[in-house]
Amino acid sequence: MAHQATPSSQKALMMELKSLQEQPVEGFRITLVEESDLYNWEVAIFGPPNTLYEGGYFKAHIKFPVDYPYSPPTFRFLTKMWHPNIYENGDVCISILHPPVDDPQSGELPSERWNPTQNVRTILLSVISLLNEPNTFSPANVDASVMFRKWRDSKGKDKEYAEIIRKQVLSTAAEAERDGVKVPTTLAEYCVQTRVPSQDSSSDLLYDDLYDDDMEEEDEDEDESELESVGEAGGVSSMEGGGTSTRRYDNQDDSGNEDS
Repeated sequence: MAHQATPSSQKALMMELKSLQEQPVEGFRITLVEESDLYNWEVAIFGPPNTLYEGGYFKAHIKFPVDYPYSPPTFRFLTKMWHPNIYENGDVCISILHPPVDDPQSGELPSERWNPTQNVRTILLSVISLLNEPNTFSPANVDASVMFRKWRDSKGKDKEYAEIIRKQVLSTAAEAERDGVKVPTTLAEYCVQTRVPSQDSSSDLLYDDLYDDDMEEEDEDEDESELESVGEAGGVSSMEGGGTSTRRYDNQDDSGNEDS
């Protein structure tokens, strides 16, 4: 029976998921929507202290394409959000999630858009930055953008925008309680990295299967290298570049230039 190779996108997502669960981004919890599906993630976002979103518990979904990381995922809030750069359906409008195409009319540089060196960690950091510092030049929600500018320019005297956000924050308390989640309200609590305990062994089995595929390929490569390294006289020659290379997707500019 032929062995079916695991898609490279699935291996990349598995590595990113394990990294984020072992070394989480502050203020976020990452889980899979379904244990067997690496292409659909659920994100819980805690509102940062000392901002309008303090005490909030916001849920979102990240959906990855099959050719990830060459194409960007989509990021959609499930929690109702009133924000200049979030559409009514919850889709986030941010440059880092736009495909790397040349579109002069968008006002975005190709370097501001998605590229394969970006990853989930940079997306999360960009989203949290977007919440605190909206881009009002090309808004997804024009009314929210106008309201935000009034609040900002009046230095908080025009309270309409802030009151809407606070109502949305308060409305998330019930869902946090249902999920058994204690939302951080102080900077010390917020900065504690939230590790997600494994629900069962099914995800571990998935990781094991993927690692088995990699191990089989590495074993074959090592066997070939050993045969090539044996000289005619039985001596062993030096092996140049014998290390196994590991693909990394390094963080780019965390802030991103958020445009619609």
